[in-house]
Amino acid sequence: MGKESGATALVNQLQARMRTVDPLINAICTPNPNALTEAARLDTERDEGRVRGPLHGVPVLVKDNIDTADLPTTAGSLALADQPPPPEDAPLVRRLRDAGCVILGKTNLSEWANFRGSASSSGWSAYGGLTRNPYALNRSAGGSSSGSGAAVAAGLADYAIGTETNGSIVCPAALNGVVGIKPTVGLIPQQGIVPISHSQDTAGPMTRTVEQAAALLTVLSGSSTEYADNCRGTDLSNVRIGVPRGPLWGYSTGLDQVSERALGLLSSCGATIVDHLSLPTPGGDEDQLQVLAHELKVDLEAYLATRAPGGPRTLDELIAFNNDHADVELRWFGQELFERAAATEGLSSPVYVAARLTALRAGRDGIDNLLRDNQLDAIVSPAYSPAWSIDLVNGDHVLGSSSSHAALAGYPLISVPSGTVSGLPVGLTFGGTARSEVTLIRLAHAFETARIGADGPFPTPEFTQWA
Repeated sequence: MGKESGATALVNQLQARMRTVDPLINAICTPNPNALTEAARLDTERDEGRVRGPLHGVPVLVKDNIDTADLPTTAGSLALADQPPPPEDAPLVRRLRDAGCVILGKTNLSEWANFRGSASSSGWSAYGGLTRNPYALNRSAGGSSSGSGAAVAAGLADYAIGTETNGSIVCPAALNGVVGIKPTVGLIPQQGIVPISHSQDTAGPMTRTVEQAAALLTVLSGSSTEYADNCRGTDLSNVRIGVPRGPLWGYSTGLDQVSERALGLLSSCGATIVDHLSLPTPGGDEDQLQVLAHELKVDLEAYLATRAPGGPRTLDELIAFNNDHADVELRWFGQELFERAAATEGLSSPVYVAARLTALRAGRDGIDNLLRDNQLDAIVSPAYSPAWSIDLVNGDHVLGSSSSHAALAGYPLISVPSGTVSGLPVGLTFGGTARSEVTLIRLAHAFETARIGADGPFPTPEFTQWA
């Protein structure tokens, strides 16, 4: 290959598109100034017969709460923006580089992954500004992996990395019409990711297709399992798919209509649809907040200790920084979730222990019992309500979602585009028990193939305001 072919040519092409498109959506907060150099080195390796794997030379965008030793990692906060980059790459970033991926840049996110104040707006951070949905510039790109989802939808890269605690991959995947895999917690190393909750946090792929996401998951997980091998046709004979109704349906008429049609496509692939099931209510908001607040203090302060001396080390220091820079940091919403977390008393607290037990009963027990009692391979539900209007003053207006049970359990979810509602993308989620990614990828790919066969390629964004 010549100098201007392969990875070098692709990076040049994507950087040119960034200059044209990204000002409209603001998905990239830190471009990698060395991306072309990295691409040229990988092209030389290929010319010399050294190919690291199927993603050799592929450009990848990385969410800005994942450590990169050569680029800032800010979690969207000015408190980390002036600090040196982390001392080393997160393990998942090392795996990307070892696989021959080009780190194209860092993507914007909801500040602190949407766990600082209760009236936050997804896609906004003090460091990166506001990310917009490429299908409707006055509508949300979802959170907290807003930039990753919007960038893939906008054609700024086919591959991006997001992170999820509760919905932060599957939400922006659904709202931006891309594929997102939230893996089983622990499948991908958590080290080097700015945390909220060790029991719920995970990184995951966000891509244009299920097969791309599956290939990226193999790299991120360091697994010998070639997940993309499970993308093989549409035959779902002998597969049983459950449909929990209750609060997972009924919050958006248009979304329900698209999702009912999706069930028909799965049935046409040979799957048996076991309908009108239910999952236990996933505990009150109070229990869920207790888990996140207690784990945030412990996990975030442990992470801050890995950063360069002189930066913030505690939640109290972050809270003080935000108060000192309130004109920017606290302009649109507060930090009551930070303040609540700072007041917690550790993971041995009876309050935390009880809340965590409630979470596991609703999440793991609820999902596993449903699968076992009905002999199911997976469950499906509408992913998220269509993108809501951006409202920095009042915050997000989410009608409903599919992510809470899997979040509490630490179990996997895959969001796949299922159609549009008034021109806004919506998705279908496939969920299952721990380490069921192989099954979920097979089902998601079959559905994706059937939907494309019925409807054609998913519509591309037009970067206009939604009427």
